[in-house]
This record gives sequence, structure tokens and C-alpha cells, in this order.
Amino acid sequence: MISVRTIGAAVSLALVASAFWGAYEHGRSVERASAALASANRDSGDRLAEVLVERSAREEEQRRNMAQGEVRVHAQEQRKNADEAAVGADAAGKRLLDEAGKLAATVSCPAPDPAIAARSQAATRAAMVLSDLLARVDARAGELAKAYDRARIAGLACEASYTALIKPTEQ
Repeated sequence: MISVRTIGAAVSLALVASAFWGAYEHGRSVERASAALASANRDSGDRLAEVLVERSAREEEQRRNMAQGEVRVHAQEQRKNADEAAVGADAAGKRLLDEAGKLAATVSCPAPDPAIAARSQAATRAAMVLSDLLARVDARAGELAKAYDRARIAGLACEASYTALIKPTEQ
């Protein structure tokens, strides 16, 4: 038969064991809550860092787009100015060619002597050849100047665009 003492000891032992088990479970739940809080803090920090990096990248992209736009506008202004200068140069070239043509036409002079008339015709032909040569040279120089202006403007725009892209963000 089991004595009351034995039952009391068993109940005491069960109470002590359940107290230890309760303390153990409480420690585990506190540890789980602490780990969950640490994980939530880490995830929150990670998300914040992600948002800050994304915002910074967006701002850098906007800065670069604005810089590219400014470079494009400046290049368009330069092309417009170069085109206007080319129109002025073409007009000056045409005036020069007109004057050369007039000069070539007036080189001949009427002379009663056939030898002088032959020399006059040769001089007129030479002046006309020189006038034609001047027209060709002027046309080619205009083409080369326009090509040079376009290439120079494109090169400067490319350089400015590159500089704007690699320029570090000033904070």
C-alpha cells in the first residue's frame, strides 16, 4: 500500500518538476520572442537600407538624365549657331565668286593687234579657270567646315555627357 508520505513526496516531486518545466517553457518563449524581435529589427534595417539605396539610385538617375538633357540642349544651340555661321559664310563666298566672275569677264580688252587679242583671250580663259577653281575650292571648304563643325560639336557633347555621367554626386 502506498503511504500518504509517498503520495505527498510524489506530488511534491511532480510540483517541482512542473515548476521546472514551466520555468523552462517560459525561458524558451522569452528566447523565441527575443529572437523574433531581433529578426524583425534586422529585417526592418535591411528594408530601410534597401529603400535608401533605391532612393539614392533614383536621384542619381535623375541627375544624370538632367545632365544629359542639358548637354543635348547645349549641343543643339551650338549646331544652330554653326548653321547660322555657315549661311553667312556661304553668302560671303557667293559674293566673292560673283566678284571673281565679274573680274574674269572684264579681263579681256579689245585690241586692234591680233597678238594682243590672242593674249587677252588667253588671259580671259585663265581668269575664268581661276574663277571656276575658286568656286570649287570655296564649295569644298564650306563642306569641310560644316563637317568639322558637326564633328566638333558631337565630340564636345560626348565629352560633356561622359563627364556628367561619371561626376560623383555631391552631398
